[in-house]
Amino acid sequence: MTARILARFPYASNVTLLLGEAEDRWVYKPTSGQQPLWDFPEGNLAQREVATFLLAQALGWEVVPPTVLRSDGPLGPGSWQRYVDAQGPPVAGVVPAGEVPPDWCAVASGEDADGAAVVLGHAEMPALRRIALLDLVANNADRKAGHLLVDAAGRVWGIDHGLTFHEEDKLRTVLWGFAGELIEPDDQAALGGLRDGWEGFALSVADLIAPPELLAARDRLGGLLAGGRFPLPAPGWPRLPWPPV
Repeated sequence: MTARILARFPYASNVTLLLGEAEDRWVYKPTSGQQPLWDFPEGNLAQREVATFLLAQALGWEVVPPTVLRSDGPLGPGSWQRYVDAQGPPVAGVVPAGEVPPDWCAVASGEDADGAAVVLGHAEMPALRRIALLDLVANNADRKAGHLLVDAAGRVWGIDHGLTFHEEDKLRTVLWGFAGELIEPDDQAALGGLRDGWEGFALSVADLIAPPELLAARDRLGGLLAGGRFPLPAPGWPRLPWPPV
């Protein structure tokens, strides 16, 4: 494809561009446009984006758009993720306290800038359960509501996975509505399949994720399988990303 820049996403913390032609569009995050972070190694957020896609594939869950590393972008090497045209209703976010949809889980409450009561929550649906489990294994430090998109066909996608696979516990997510609930049998089976095929997955991401980070991910997977439930927030670390949307 021709790597033509169509637009820039103005509110992204790192340089994020929309590339492509017509229906063949990709979200491009060049390594050269990444801001340094105090707690993640410099210059490898693109690799973590790809590793999370490969993790979702290993689980058999089509919840992350196809994501690859490429060296031929306009600003050099970076991650390319298939663009999702978000057309469906939001499945997570902040809503007025009296307008929480009946099929949503409440996660936190507070006030908006005008002092009105609001609730942070998300829908109760299989796709979000799987994204929540994916985030638990990948240790996603930045699952905002705005990173959950619904396409025209009603499929839910999780995007923006640069802050994943840290060796230390970093989970920050808006999907705490499932905390304490049993993991569904089909999802438990997918997690078990990942555990049984871990060597293959580890080989697929060996050039993307450091060995200690992979070992930590395997341990988190083992903990999920042993517990059989979505865990509760751990003390000592902020449980929500900021901003949550």
